[in-house]
Amino acid sequence: MTTAARPTGWKNYDDFALGIATNRLPSSEALAGRTLRLALPATTLTLHPQAGNVLQWSEEGERAGRGSGWYDAVPTTETTWFIDLTLADRPDEALTLIVDTASLRVLAVRSTILDAAAAGGDPRVTQHFMVGTLGDETVRASGEVPAPTRDLIGLRTAQTYSPNHTYEHTYLNSQRYAWQCLIGVQRGHGAVDLASYWRFAKDQYIFTFREFLIPVASVFFFDFASGRSTGKFLGLTGEGRISNSPAGAFMRKCSVTTYPPGEEPV
Repeated sequence: MTTAARPTGWKNYDDFALGIATNRLPSSEALAGRTLRLALPATTLTLHPQAGNVLQWSEEGERAGRGSGWYDAVPTTETTWFIDLTLADRPDEALTLIVDTASLRVLAVRSTILDAAAAGGDPRVTQHFMVGTLGDETVRASGEVPAPTRDLIGLRTAQTYSPNHTYEHTYLNSQRYAWQCLIGVQRGHGAVDLASYWRFAKDQYIFTFREFLIPVASVFFFDFASGRSTGKFLGLTGEGRISNSPAGAFMRKCSVTTYPPGEEPV
């Protein structure tokens, strides 16, 4: 979908992203100096986080390589981390990891920006999900295996990212969600976009979306026990520059729609 197809006054990614990390949980350098070895489908990724958000990495398998990059790590619970990576030689993508150091469970989300011709009428940013473990001994992992879920379908939440950013989400079905801006530069704007939902553990979910009207996608970790949402956006600014931005919100449940048997959404 082209820029000309946008409604009049529709905002670019960078128009609404400013300040959207105000209510985000703080980042931490506690992983600096450690080695994280992630066993993922068809690949093994080894990370060496350092101070100053500097990352050294190597990958074995179908995407073999090594190099440097940037990382941001946020402790979201006592044992769970939200880790976001950009790698110097892969500028059109970002990798987001949800890692539990106790259960050793990992969910990785690779977000990739496509050119307009390759995307066609689909969102310009695609996402690929990979379930894995921390460490080489996969049999040591415990607890739930991250998996797609229908738990959020019918739920409506309010997401307050800052005093100037409040959005309402309604998780419509297994493929789409609806949003509208209640406070902010997008006030009155709303749309239905592609979405994915994964359950990580009790009260812990990964929610992602991919927008049609502008080239942007997100990855968020929902912790309903604390009422916090921790995430990021990857997309193109109005000038066409790649931007990978942090975001985070205070989150509350507003309502839940229930459906009679046989009339559930897809």
